[in-house]
Amino acid sequence: MPAIQTRPPSTSSTPVPPPRQRRVIATWAVPLGYLVVSLFGMWWIDARPDAVLAGFEDIAALLQRMVPPVVDDPGSLLELTLETLWIAIAGTGLATIVSLPLAAAASNRYSGPRAVQWVARAIIVLSRAVPTLLFAIIFVRIFGLGPLAGALAVAAHSIGMIGKLMTDVFEEQDPVANDAVAAVGASRTQIFLATTLSRALPAVSSLVLYRLDINIRASAVLGLVGAGGIGVALQTAIGSLNYQRALGIIVFIVVLLLILELIAYLVQRAVAEHAEENSAVALYGKREDPRVLGWNVSRGFRVGGAVAAAGAFMFSLTQLQIDFARMGRSVDIALSMLAGFFPPNISAEVLIGVLESFLMAITATTVGGVFGLVLAILSTRHLIRFEPLSLAIRGALVLVRGVPDIIFALLFVAALGLGPFAGFLALTISCTVLSAKLFADSLEKVDPAPIRALQATGAGRIQVFVSGVWPQFVPSFISNGMLTSDLALRESAVLGIVGAGGVGFILEESVATLDYQTTAGVLVSFVAIVVLLEAIARWARRRIL
Repeated sequence: MPAIQTRPPSTSSTPVPPPRQRRVIATWAVPLGYLVVSLFGMWWIDARPDAVLAGFEDIAALLQRMVPPVVDDPGSLLELTLETLWIAIAGTGLATIVSLPLAAAASNRYSGPRAVQWVARAIIVLSRAVPTLLFAIIFVRIFGLGPLAGALAVAAHSIGMIGKLMTDVFEEQDPVANDAVAAVGASRTQIFLATTLSRALPAVSSLVLYRLDINIRASAVLGLVGAGGIGVALQTAIGSLNYQRALGIIVFIVVLLLILELIAYLVQRAVAEHAEENSAVALYGKREDPRVLGWNVSRGFRVGGAVAAAGAFMFSLTQLQIDFARMGRSVDIALSMLAGFFPPNISAEVLIGVLESFLMAITATTVGGVFGLVLAILSTRHLIRFEPLSLAIRGALVLVRGVPDIIFALLFVAALGLGPFAGFLALTISCTVLSAKLFADSLEKVDPAPIRALQATGAGRIQVFVSGVWPQFVPSFISNGMLTSDLALRESAVLGIVGAGGVGFILEESVATLDYQTTAGVLVSFVAIVVLLEAIARWARRRIL
């Protein structure tokens, strides 16, 4: 287990705000940069108004062919649904196990060899940059068709996401407890287990549940590339032009995701309540001997939940249909693939594919951000005091958010044909929904005092928003906008698998034709773009927040 080094307590807990001039420059530079790139992206994608209107007509015609939805084999769909669930649980569990030591080593408090810390950070960055579906394409080639490849793909991408968040949790802890335990002669491993990990468990449990919710959505479409789950049935239905069955499967997936999201929300709320309990009495119940920890309902729930989670994880591993004979050959295939990666082939075709994915993501973020801001204002209760409208918008956003991006891309490709325009529309929907949710959450948290002061002077709603809300909201607007574009960039890389533009088609074709040098070229180029965008986001946050 990597060690966490001790450090003297900070002399100041108050963050120093960035200079006003730098903040103003960053506040204007980021939106202008997005606008310029989006205008070029609109030209590249050929997203003209008349093309959009004609596209809506084609989409309406397709929807007419899909209604009414048909669920003609619920038993088979239920079996594939359970397979999807096992893939998500197994992948999330494996990622959690691997992420724990990686996050400890990547933390700023790690005191071991610097090379270990650099390797841990590199693994976290690389696995976070490559989307789940791209990992699935590679693992299907190595391990064959089926849920094993899907679970490993989910785990590989989740290592980066969980590892990054775990690292932040470790670094944000007060070092006083570490110093106290170190003062009695505890080893580095004992310090980590007794102070760092034990205090981080509520936050770690919450972020793992959050990741499980995301992984269930991702697992629902892994079947599109042969990695198991209910996506296999969806791909078959669309491939055979059975659109009514395809819509029935989509409704089945959305209902499943909404039910699981509700369960995840209830569990996360219970974990958050546990995190707020800061006394031994609340956590463990009273005993006559204060040195012995007692039992209460809260502790019983926590232990029972941990046992149930461990049992579900172990059972999910038995449902992955592991072919041990194939595993032996998989090692040779993986080594052959790795050897074939060098030197990476970063051709003009690869660069154009990566550029197209980038333009689709940024353009969709800009358009979706504008629509999302309007929806967020309309659904914020203290800005628009009309409760039915707020509830209706939030309900619609939850339903649309339940549909994975690649399903929208499948429908748009079926209606509009191949190309980046279909991918752009699919990404715009997801960016609109995500932006609306993030913006609405931020608008709910603005200080109401300036709003009430302006209202008391008789200011109109627009004046209240411009003078009382917008100055407080700008940092969240830019930060959440960049988070949306970061997620959209990863999604844009996989839309090409269904013919919706971007670099995904080149990657899938290179794996299928054993052209591993091109596969490596795609991965290297895409990771470089993701890391560059993350660096810009960090710079903007330092200047604005």
